[in-house]
Amino acid sequence: MSLAQLHYTSAADGDGPEGGEAGPIPGRFSAVDAAIPGSVLTEAGPLLGYEPPAGTEPRLPDAALRSLPESLSFSVLSDGGHLLARTVATRPAPSASVGFHAHAVHLPPGSRLPGGALPITACRTARWAASTPGRPLPDPLAALPGATCHHAREREGLNDFAVSRGPWLAGVLADLRRLCEPGASGRVVLVEPQSTDVARWIALACVALPDELAERLTFTTYTRHPLRAPQQIVGVLPQDAEELTGPDVRVHRCAGARPDGAVDDAWAETAARIWRNRAPELFREAAELPGEPFAAGPVAVTALCAGIALGTGGRAAAAEWAAERPYALDAKRTRQLVDALTAPGVDERSGPEFDAAGRLFAALDGRSPASTTAPLAAMLVTEAVRGGNDSLELPGRTAFSGPEGAAVAGVLGPEILTELGGAGVGRDVARTVQLLRVARLLGVDCAELLPSVVARLAPALLEGDEGDEGDEGDEGDEGTPAWAPALLELMDEQFDVRTALLGALDRIAPDRPDGVERLLARVPLPFTGTQALPHLRMCAGAPEAKADCGDDRVGALQRILRVGGMSPFAEPLVLRTAVGLVWDGSAPTAAEARLLLEAATSDAHRAAGTWSHLVGAALAAGAEDCEAPELAHDLLRGFPQETGGRVRAALLLLEFAREVRSGAAEPEWAERVRALRAEAEPVEPGVLGQACAAVAARLLAPERPEAELYALVHSGDADLIAAYDRAARGDSVRARLAADSTYAADCFTVWTAHPHAGPPWSRAAAALLEEVLRPVVRGLPADRVAAVEEAVGRSGSSGRADAFRDWNRRERRTLGRLGRRIAGRVRRT
Repeated sequence: MSLAQLHYTSAADGDGPEGGEAGPIPGRFSAVDAAIPGSVLTEAGPLLGYEPPAGTEPRLPDAALRSLPESLSFSVLSDGGHLLARTVATRPAPSASVGFHAHAVHLPPGSRLPGGALPITACRTARWAASTPGRPLPDPLAALPGATCHHAREREGLNDFAVSRGPWLAGVLADLRRLCEPGASGRVVLVEPQSTDVARWIALACVALPDELAERLTFTTYTRHPLRAPQQIVGVLPQDAEELTGPDVRVHRCAGARPDGAVDDAWAETAARIWRNRAPELFREAAELPGEPFAAGPVAVTALCAGIALGTGGRAAAAEWAAERPYALDAKRTRQLVDALTAPGVDERSGPEFDAAGRLFAALDGRSPASTTAPLAAMLVTEAVRGGNDSLELPGRTAFSGPEGAAVAGVLGPEILTELGGAGVGRDVARTVQLLRVARLLGVDCAELLPSVVARLAPALLEGDEGDEGDEGDEGDEGTPAWAPALLELMDEQFDVRTALLGALDRIAPDRPDGVERLLARVPLPFTGTQALPHLRMCAGAPEAKADCGDDRVGALQRILRVGGMSPFAEPLVLRTAVGLVWDGSAPTAAEARLLLEAATSDAHRAAGTWSHLVGAALAAGAEDCEAPELAHDLLRGFPQETGGRVRAALLLLEFAREVRSGAAEPEWAERVRALRAEAEPVEPGVLGQACAAVAARLLAPERPEAELYALVHSGDADLIAAYDRAARGDSVRARLAADSTYAADCFTVWTAHPHAGPPWSRAAAALLEEVLRPVVRGLPADRVAAVEEAVGRSGSSGRADAFRDWNRRERRTLGRLGRRIAGRVRRT
């Protein structure tokens, strides 16, 4: 293949910057192959132009002229072709200012350099001309062979450069990898004092990148305006990168301060380590292994087998790749890889590395000799025992059936027993689970320790589920605790552990049903075997039962009990679990509590401890809850020994309200209320309200006990008198006052008959006369008012009737005066 070439130079001898700040130098095509289309020339001019560095003097000495940066570039054209060029500063004549000369070759769409040479190596060939040839139509070039990049001296120089740029290697390679991804945009800017170092960066990258991607990477090693450059990799001097920002621009100041932090790119980190170890030939070896471009696995495997230490990300990538392709490595390289993965003294291993190592062991087990896989198995279980490996991917029991396994068990067995016997085991769920799993793998007998371990592990599962601090509270996908998969593996592997742990959780459930319910909603524990486990079954079925029953909480409780499959008469604790699941620490209503008491005997509630929920329902009921007094009556009969002190006095107040309403109360109501209230302090507002409201309602009835009314009036008790005042203002009393003259007369008599009863009663009676009775009487016709007056007279002396007339006339006189004033104002208006 021949390469069409062109030359582009300064516009004319002596043209260029005349002094001070350098600027763009105008150019012209001085020689062009006839095969190059005019459209290519239109695009080529801006790509080949040159602007000297800032501050360049117009007439530099020749030595200084040669020190100006050269621009090696590879650019894509709009038609899909490419332009490969070198642009250097020149002096067209001895007295001329700084100029430039660009020599370029055109690669039509779909073509590549002869021999598959990479653009960066061809850019550095000795075939580039620094002046225009004598012919305006230059002959095509037969080839642009690469420079000496394959020679030992050039390779060593590139290795030296890679070591010198070690801190920046991974970051630059990671960004260049992203540039090669399908649909990628943007540019990577490399800030270097010398443009030749930018060329070395591109050479480093092209060695690491797959050839098919490296040959498409566009670049320029020098420009004054990096944000205008169309290439993907752009070199710039430090003075032109002071405020270099822009969208999709990644800047690496390779001559400045070292970058902070690690690069989260296993391929780039591994490639950087290969370069720092002066082993670029490993990239060719890695390319022969199966894998996608930029897969970290092949380069990581190659590096580890060559003795290059990698970080945990690289080791994980190597193990993952080998686990997926155990056939891809021969026996020697497999052993080298295992030795590298299990070498002592490596930096901290991560969870993904242990996961990958476990899968690698599973892939090699039975395929490779036990002597090869034994170090991997030993490392996995040793780290599991000593706290480093919490992965699910552990070796099988067969891995430790030979002499190697016996040696590992001999070392780790005592450590496992010591750890399992420690006080901290159980609270750290993940660690406890791993210890139990490894104990089984190694055949370590820990049957004597199992009850105590499980007794600490079961409550720790609930603590982790409730979000306590620590590793056991960490969550994975969809809120599942991080230790859940390992726990399920343990329960699947070890029947004795599963039986003991489920039994412990079932015993805990009556006291912590909400915690067990949340645990089972997030971790599907296997309790479908032969164990009864009524509490666990109830906790598992509670969400569906509560959703289906809606507001019918008693119905939900009954359904949950049926899910448990055990009657509260046979196992009273199921009642405690069910109540905790439905009410979750809150008290049921009084009506619900009565149904609960009917559903199970007082003996069952006493054994389950749920009687306290029933008492709480009675005491928390409002003053208008008619079920509360009936519930209190039942509780006093059913739990005489459990209800004492303040609680019993409060229940007796509720029961007293029931007796007053039914007419069964013994005399001296006011004194009874006051005595029980003193015993029940601090008494609940609803409880006191029930008792006072019951007394008030009976004393406002037509057939009231006069002695009890007298006692209330003269008691001075603010609570009782306030309850009487509230009841007298009710709609039923107002309606009876309007309909029954005798009742109205009786109320007038009561509310005026005790002027010396004390301030609480006097204030209440006066307010009832004015705010309740007077509005009723005002609305009555004359004959009905007369009937009330007559009834007042019949109820006492004639003086009482006169008092009623005077009370009523005061109202009429006040209304008459008010009416006359209003009428006078209307007439004047």
